[in-house]
Amino acid sequence: MKRKSKSIFLFISILVLGVLLAACSSDEKASNTGDGGSANEGEAKKELVVDISSDPSTLDPGLQYNTASYTVYRNIFDNLLRRDPESLEIIPWVAESWEQTSETTWEFMIKEGIKFQDGSDLTTEDVVFSIERILDPDFGSAQFANFSMIEKVETDGNKLILTTAEPSPTLLTQLVNLSIVPKSYVEEVGAEEFNLTPMGSGPYKFEKWDKGSQVVLTKNEDYWNGDPEIEQVVFRAVTNAASRLADLQSGQADVIFPVSPDDIATIEQNESLKILSTPTERVSYLAFNTLGDNPAKDEKVRQAIAYGINYDELITTLLGGYGDKVSQVLTPFALGYSENIDGYDYDPEKAKQLLAEAGYEDGVTVDFATSPAYDQVIVEAIQGSLSTIGIDINIVSTDQATYLQKVQNGKSDWGGIRLGNWSCACLDADGTIYPLFRTGTVWSSYTNQEFDAVVDAARTSTNEEERLKFYEEALTILNEDVPGIGLWQLHQIYGVSKDLEWKPDAQESFFVFDMSWAD
Repeated sequence: MKRKSKSIFLFISILVLGVLLAACSSDEKASNTGDGGSANEGEAKKELVVDISSDPSTLDPGLQYNTASYTVYRNIFDNLLRRDPESLEIIPWVAESWEQTSETTWEFMIKEGIKFQDGSDLTTEDVVFSIERILDPDFGSAQFANFSMIEKVETDGNKLILTTAEPSPTLLTQLVNLSIVPKSYVEEVGAEEFNLTPMGSGPYKFEKWDKGSQVVLTKNEDYWNGDPEIEQVVFRAVTNAASRLADLQSGQADVIFPVSPDDIATIEQNESLKILSTPTERVSYLAFNTLGDNPAKDEKVRQAIAYGINYDELITTLLGGYGDKVSQVLTPFALGYSENIDGYDYDPEKAKQLLAEAGYEDGVTVDFATSPAYDQVIVEAIQGSLSTIGIDINIVSTDQATYLQKVQNGKSDWGGIRLGNWSCACLDADGTIYPLFRTGTVWSSYTNQEFDAVVDAARTSTNEEERLKFYEEALTILNEDVPGIGLWQLHQIYGVSKDLEWKPDAQESFFVFDMSWAD
């Protein structure tokens, strides 16, 4: 009997111990979860979870600069220069000072004491390397056009000397976007491995990239500019807008963007959430393939499409007013935007007339290239609008990386029409209409020698009044040839936890270092 009692006691003891261990394990998992849930009571929140619309196409800052990519990699790397988020004035960063010593020569003093995340020093050689790899045609950088004015890069101790082929009024505005990569590390591991395991001097270190799912960054405790408050950042690729909203509502995400205007009221009704929004320099546009074998190579078809879109209705119904109509592929934030360009207004009868003149009185089918990175509600709304004038839009959607490769392969075989949301973060027409429409750039499926001549001239004039005249001429040509249509100036909308302290800027910088949790 005693033996049986001891057995029962032992069994009960093991059972209780198991329950206690399970409870402890459960608590540990809950406190370490990466789902963006609330921190334990009394503990400061240490992790930020961000839902973005697509997986980055690259984490190498010398390659692409699409939104999903630079939202992540700008937190790993430091840029040569920065803009003040309030004034938008250019301010020192890796370069602590600079001066123009001649019409074509600039000298930059590189700040001492900046270290890469492996402990090595950031030097002028790393800056030179970062520029030269972008300018290397074999590297295939989508940013080549932005820096092609640079003819020579030299060093003199801690001084970087840049020489441009011609006087360049846009050099500083483009250098704001130059991320500095470590020469030795890139050469050691190679370009392919560097893209998969990037390493920079920024406030956050690369931890892991689960392709198609998430990128995890952890804070750089030795960051030269101070200690980041947020310890870990998880960028999750969530292509479905409803899923992003659900993540924010449940606490699994702390920031989501883009936010559909339809979801703004839902977010604002939740006391634990808030909406942050700001007008940006980003222009939403349609680009046409004028060089490929497709109906959009016909100018009248392009004009018909331009007249066949009800811009005001789209801004009101789809954007909820979070957008402003533009008459060109540019926004008023950019130097060069012209109030004298009329653009196109909704005129379905004019659109039908132009289609008939093009020989398509019975209608025509045009392939629309897109990816989940773009709001498919807008794509489908444009599809519906154009169907009423006799244009059947065939939506061809691929993942963002495939989409970018197709558009940039130089073969002009990507379809007839595509939606874009462009920002150069430079506040200058050169950073938008040059890469999008200049003959031979990776984004352009258009050629016009007269346009090329005036945008080239605007690139080499340091007289602002003269540059404005050049850009008005260039924009007039684009308005007549219609290789693209400006739809609206975008307002970026973020759904955010109410406890996150952060102010978005017109450049959509998304520097996590500037964010903090409320006490």
